[in-house]
Amino acid sequence: MTNETFPEDFLWGGAVAAHQIEGGWNADGKGLSIADVMTAGGNGIPRKITDGVLAGAYYPNHEAIDFYHRYQEDIQLFKELGLKVFRTSINWTRIFPKGDESEPNEAGLQFYDDLFDELLKNDIQPVVTLSHFEIPYHLYEVYDGFRNKKLIDFFVNYAKTVITRYQHKVKYWMTFNEINNQADGQHELHTWTNSALKIQATEDKEAIVFQAAINELIASAKVVKLAHEINPDLMIGCMMAYVPVYPYSCNPADLMASVKVMDRRFFYSDIHARGIIPSYAINYWAQRGIEIDVSPEERQALAEGCVDYIGFSYYMSGAVTTLAEVEGQPIVEFPEAKMVANPYVEASDWGWQIDPVGLRYTLNLVYERYGLPLFIVENGFGAYDEVTPDGHIHDPYRSEYLRAHIQQMKLAVVADGVKLLGYTPWGIIDLVSFGSGEMEKRYGMIHVDKDNQGHGTLKRRKKDSFAWYQRVIATNGREL
Repeated sequence: MTNETFPEDFLWGGAVAAHQIEGGWNADGKGLSIADVMTAGGNGIPRKITDGVLAGAYYPNHEAIDFYHRYQEDIQLFKELGLKVFRTSINWTRIFPKGDESEPNEAGLQFYDDLFDELLKNDIQPVVTLSHFEIPYHLYEVYDGFRNKKLIDFFVNYAKTVITRYQHKVKYWMTFNEINNQADGQHELHTWTNSALKIQATEDKEAIVFQAAINELIASAKVVKLAHEINPDLMIGCMMAYVPVYPYSCNPADLMASVKVMDRRFFYSDIHARGIIPSYAINYWAQRGIEIDVSPEERQALAEGCVDYIGFSYYMSGAVTTLAEVEGQPIVEFPEAKMVANPYVEASDWGWQIDPVGLRYTLNLVYERYGLPLFIVENGFGAYDEVTPDGHIHDPYRSEYLRAHIQQMKLAVVADGVKLLGYTPWGIIDLVSFGSGEMEKRYGMIHVDKDNQGHGTLKRRKKDSFAWYQRVIATNGREL
């Protein structure tokens, strides 16, 4: 086993999102996106979603790390690191500033032409997410987000435009990023970033989120079919947030609770991969009196637009119990159960449970469920980094986290037979944290000089983990 490793064509890379690195929030005709109205938060402090851009408020995504003007410099670092692929997103509002226009913004299209050309010139393949929390704000203001079926056609038009334009530069695409983050409908930030939804207290939040999700899944399926018509060589995937939830105890009720919690997460990839709405969801809707608007034609679209592969993020695992003596957070799917901390794993400074074995478990579980190639497009460790007086960043904790996960990834591929396309750890360069808006929650192997208040020179520095990951890629995972 120790001498066996990944396929020679394994796609080692790094991942980011446009709104978290680009900046240039209103440059060259770009419109306002839902990410542009999210203020900075902090560790345990939620970000605020404002009505438009308010004077005096700090929006960290507006400048981010200024990748928009510095991408050539950064790509040289990516080349030195040895990346084979670079996962990013196309910022929808650079292409269609409002989202409902008939003609695209040429300046935005040209930016991504230039970016992809620069990557390819340096032997780095772009891997592109079409919608990574960057829905045009106008589509919320006028159409109320993805609860409105009109957004299906707007998304398809946008996707058709960029896939046609970049079909010979980008092979691997994904439709909606972490579409199942909104699964429980309880987190305002997730329903906002996934679907541009603001839900009133008097509304049935669960029903609205399910309807928006179905609309997105229809849009995704239509794009998969369309992309194959544009160029049959393209690979179109989905993007899931997989957080395996274990039974806290061997009590059979705990096992059933974990199954029901995972149903809510798998609902999205079940439709992406199988093209039908699962019976457990239909039964759940009937029990809750939830009516979902999906026509026979839309069901046919779902069946005709199954994805080619499953991209996913993996950061942590969870646990659930029905035991009365254990305290936890109540959950919707199984009223007598609650989410609890797993006593067998450690947690990060942000309370995320660190569970490398859970990655191997997830790879096996998902591969057996769908039989499709998998692609780990996010995995990483957010931490506080310190720059020493001589300008170095020693981050052994990051290398240790990634090493442990890659070891389990290797076991899944070599020992278990999982077909895995590649691995792109999250935040290959420091960026604005999605959840908190912080810069100081750092994931990157490249440090960016900027703090949580937006101060700094934006100077790039290589961390110790840079050299470590460089060696991992150069040896195709043999040396960890």
